Formats: sequence, C-alpha cells, structure tokens
Amino acid sequence: MKFSEWLDEFDAAGPARVPCGACTACCTSSQFVHIAPDETETLARVPAALRFPAPGLPQGHVVLGYDEQGRCPMLVDGACSIYEHRPRTCRTYDCRVFAVTGVEPEGQPSIAARVRDWQFEIDDRARWDAVRAAVPSTGPPLERALRALSAPRR
Repeated sequence: MKFSEWLDEFDAAGPARVPCGACTACCTSSQFVHIAPDETETLARVPAALRFPAPGLPQGHVVLGYDEQGRCPMLVDGACSIYEHRPRTCRTYDCRVFAVTGVEPEGQPSIAARVRDWQFEIDDRARWDAVRAAVPSTGPPLERALRALSAPRR
C-alpha cells in the first residue's frame, strides 16, 4: 500500500478499513476495550458482567476486559461474536500506525508480528519523515504512535 494513501485515509478519521483477514492479534493481546455510552447496540450485546467502569472517564463509559489468556471474551471460535456491533474502539483500531511510526507495541508479540508484515511504499518521503520525527520519546506505544500521526506535518 502507498504510504500517502494510507495516511490520507487515516487523516479522514473515518472507520479504519484494515485488511485484517483472519488476524485476531488485537483480540488476543490483553487489551481493554473502551465502550462509550452512546454505543447502545454494542452495550446491548456485551453482558453487564464483562463491563467495568472506565478509569478517568465520566460515568457510563466502560471497558471490556479479557480472559486469563488475554483474549477478548467476545472472541468465540476465533471470530468476533458481535462483529457487526463491535465497539468503536475495535472499528477504528489500526495496527498499521505502529508500522508507519516505527513504534514497537510492547508486551504484545502477536501485534508486533503482524506489524512487521505491513509494508508501505514510501511515495512521499517528506510526510514519512515528518511522521517519524513527531513520535514522542515517552508514553504508551499506541499513544506515542497516534500523537505522531496527529502532529502537524504539511
């Protein structure tokens, strides 16, 4: 994929169109999934026993945890059991942000392996270099990658 095409799509801030295929790395990497109060279709499908108040967010925001193996409890037989109504967090998650920014996901070997598979045709060296230069040196990996992508670069 061409880097500039991916970046323009990312900048559009619409739902990510990640070609995941059969990959479930993000679903099996011990991640908490935020669900906002306006996600009523999702909330109707996630059992209340699996939802916990989201730390630092207003009442009504919840997180969906993971099981003993780090899997999302909505992952059943290797597929999302609520895919058509999955949380917004899942709809917008794009592990390619790590490949573009050069940030390594920590403690998530499945995601790191998937990220190494992504290849971009660098068709706009100035934008590529600007994104890479904007990566903060500290902070959680996903936050660092997303901050780099939200930094002015044109």
